[in-house]
Order: sequence, then C-alpha cells, then structure tokens
Amino acid sequence: MEAKYDFERKYRDQVLRCSNCGFCRAVCPVFGTTLRPAYNARGKMLILKEVMDGTIDLNDELIETLFQCTTCAACAESCPSGVNVPDIIKQVRKDMVNIGSCHPAFKGMNEVLKNHTNIYAEDEPEDFERERNKKAEYVYFIGCVGSFREDEATLETLDLLDRLNVDYTLIDEVCCSGVLEDVGYEINEDLVKKNIDLILATGAKTVITGCPYCSRTFINKPQYAGLEENGIKVLHITQFLNDFDFGVTTDKLVTYHDPCDLGRHCGIYEEPREIIRKIAPNFVELRHNRVDSLCCGAGGGVRGAYAKNSIAMARRRLEEVEEVGAEVVLTECNSCVHNLANAKLRKQKFKIYNISQFVNELMEEAE
Repeated sequence: MEAKYDFERKYRDQVLRCSNCGFCRAVCPVFGTTLRPAYNARGKMLILKEVMDGTIDLNDELIETLFQCTTCAACAESCPSGVNVPDIIKQVRKDMVNIGSCHPAFKGMNEVLKNHTNIYAEDEPEDFERERNKKAEYVYFIGCVGSFREDEATLETLDLLDRLNVDYTLIDEVCCSGVLEDVGYEINEDLVKKNIDLILATGAKTVITGCPYCSRTFINKPQYAGLEENGIKVLHITQFLNDFDFGVTTDKLVTYHDPCDLGRHCGIYEEPREIIRKIAPNFVELRHNRVDSLCCGAGGGVRGAYAKNSIAMARRRLEEVEEVGAEVVLTECNSCVHNLANAKLRKQKFKIYNISQFVNELMEEAE
C-alpha cells in the first residue's frame, strides 16, 4: 500500500522498530506529569502504526497526543531499538500542518514570525545600552527569550563579557526561527538571511550564543550554512567562558540543570560543569543529570501550547533541587531559567540563575 504521509515514507522502519518495551515511559517528561500512556513515545508510535495501517487518519483528534511533546530526546537516548522519536514527531507535525491540522498556538507562532522579528510579536526589544552592528571579534547572539523575557539575565551576561574585556558586538538580531520546524512549519528564510547578513557585516569570525537552541539552529540547519561557508564559528557561551579564570568563589551549595538543547541535542555536558567547579567547590549533581537530565518542559512548543503541563514538568525538576538541598540552581538556557523560575514555589528558597549571570554577580560582589 502506498504511503499516505511523508512520515511513513521517511520513518516507517523506525516506527515499526518500536518494540513497546516502555523504556521511554520512565523518562518522558509529558508522561511523568500526565500519566497518559498515549503521550509517551511508545503511545505515539502505536498510534502512528494505526495511521500507517489505515485504521485511523491524522486529524484534529490527534493534536493533543502528537503536539504534546517537548522533543527533549530523552526517549531516543533510552530506546534500545534506536527509534529517533523527536525526528518522527517533527515530521508528523509537518504532515498534519500540510493537511490543515495543527494546534492553534503553533499556527499563531508561524503567523507571528511572518509579521514580526521575534516570537513574542514585540516591536521594541531592550537595547541593553550596547552599541550594535559594529565591527568586532565576536557577535553575541541573545535569542528571543533572552531579549524579551530574561533581559535581566542577559544584561548580567553582557556585563560579564565587559568585565572579561571581550571584543564583541550585538546585532539587530531577529528570531533564528528554527523552532518553526519543530512545530510543523518551514524555517523563515527572510529571518535567516537577515541574521546571516548582519553577522557577516560585523567582520566577526565567531558567534557566541546565549541560547542553546540558537546554537543548534546555526550549526545544524542547512539554511544557516552560509555561516560555516564564510568561516564563522558558533560557540555556546559555556564553551566560550570555559577558558577563563574568574578569580571568585562561593561557599553556597550549587547544583546544575542540563538543558535538553545543550545536553542531549548538542552533547555539551562538561564545559558548564568545569566553569561551575571553578567558582563553586560545594557543587552537587541532581539525581537525574547529563544525558539523563529531566526536561524543564519548555521545549517543542509545549510551553506556549500546554502551559499547565509545562509548569508541572518544571516543578518535577525542582523537586530534585530540594532533594539535594541546593541553595543555587545554575543552567545556561534562558528558556530553562524562565520556566523553572515560573514553576518555583514560594516555600522554595533556592535561587535560579544562568551560569554567566551568577559569575557576574560574584565578580561584582568581589569588587
């Protein structure tokens, strides 16, 4: 029988390879919050098998199941059959968009980025009191969340770069728009071209990103191949800061949350920890760490489409912070900081920072 959908043409073998073992069930953040079997990877693969068999069609009735996935890749890492669930889900979402079936929040995101330069449809970003688009050795690319929601953390990161005498410039950046491909749409070529043109105009040979998702997009999306073709290197800020000695320490008990985009998707685990060990001798790991880290619930469009479940996932993560008794939670992803901070309960006394933000505060206190 001829395949009806692109996901079947591309991933039929992988969908059928799912052995229904349930390993994914133990690590899926959505299942951990909802306890709905259809929401974990095994449940999704069973549904897609029925779609391929012609028993059911892709339609609006499947939106709740197939669009409620953070694409955190914990299931793929745990799958003994080697099923790449995030790639399958992203293709299924494209198929659903093509037939006119999509979550309204994702439709809205696509429409916003047709008419605005950021996912929040805001016209006046914080200028951070820095000159933009100048010639410099580095470009610091903030990302939408850091520009419009976690601007305080971004300002402290920029202050840190100044303290370290880094020759950098900001640009009139626009959304990298990579997230559109996660929710079923095509990356916005106009936004891509603007970012590439602005970066090249600075003469910089390295882009430092404050957002691990922007890092993934710049490095892996073929639309951004122009950066590599022009000799531009892309570094996440933890990779860049790892070479510095900050000369400050804290005696507070510090822990670290691995962002899914930085860890499982980019393979960056040690650099953040090396930075933290320089400044925090009392460093303790969370129960789930590195490749086994629990998702904060912000990815894959889930924060915008399923806010209640997104916050519940973040609260599960923060329970582990209470377990180890940490006073400070560090990460290096503005989306994680934003979601974890929104989920934090009043009784929880620990503080949540990006690493760069926390280092800057320590250096400021030492002056």
